[in-house]
Amino acid sequence: MAQLNIITLPDRSLRRKSAPVERIDDDLRTFLDRMLEAMYEAPGIGLAAVQVGEPRRIITIDVAHKENEEGTKSPIFLINPEILWRSDDTGIYEEGCLSIPEYYAEVERPAKVRVKYLDRDGREQEMEADGLLATCIQHEVDHLEGKLFIDHLSKLKRDMVVRKFSKAAKEGRKPVF
Repeated sequence: MAQLNIITLPDRSLRRKSAPVERIDDDLRTFLDRMLEAMYEAPGIGLAAVQVGEPRRIITIDVAHKENEEGTKSPIFLINPEILWRSDDTGIYEEGCLSIPEYYAEVERPAKVRVKYLDRDGREQEMEADGLLATCIQHEVDHLEGKLFIDHLSKLKRDMVVRKFSKAAKEGRKPVF
């Protein structure tokens, strides 16, 4: 099975809004497994389908793999996720993105969220999350809306990142920060 390629800035397809998944079947589950494989290979803790060129409302997450010293895998698949509630209290995490490689910045987001989604078997689920998981869910749901974590930064910082990635892409190299 061919590896999925993660697209990076300045690719405009990262700004596309993702469409809902209409049917959960074996083909979709195979795609979910391929997404998970690409996320682990990158390595990352979250990946939205739009990041591999599929603008569908699909997310894979595994923060346990990062937080757990043994590297135990505990993947979560969110299909058609919808954030139902965000806390008023906030938290700040240094975020990075597989589509904006090697650039990190502190982002303030609600500290807790409640999300409704379909699991890989099509069952409706609801989950409350806090800490890194809440941040990751919000980051990946932003992708489904065509937003990137740099959109939470000042215009000056965001423009600088986009310029560096655009220039590096034209020159056929990786940006340096």
